[in-house]
Amino acid sequence: MKLQGEGKLLRIFIGESDRVDHHALYITIVKSAKEHGLAGATVLRGIEGFGANSRSIHTARILRLSEDLPIVVELIDTEEKITGFMPVVDQLLERSGSSALITMEKVEVIHYGPASGSKRA
Repeated sequence: MKLQGEGKLLRIFIGESDRVDHHALYITIVKSAKEHGLAGATVLRGIEGFGANSRSIHTARILRLSEDLPIVVELIDTEEKITGFMPVVDQLLERSGSSALITMEKVEVIHYGPASGSKRA
């Protein structure tokens, strides 16, 4: 797949303990993105944060180790593919009963693909 130039970055902010069909929501989102042919996905675990439904700050500090750390799922592709994937995200959030903050921004893709000179196994 070739992706270069203008693209979209979709960020989904959820909690580590959010589940859909007994699976971690962030894992289900990434698997669904792969199945829909999106260019890339990354999951980031925050060390501290809170959201709209939080009554406290979730943290990884040793004295207050949280089981629900913040998770950010980043998905990147063309605007058309990201927009087309949004109904899947909406459905997963609805099924999970989880709240989320979702942002989308324009990005400039400089390079996407294997390193030059790399060999496939």
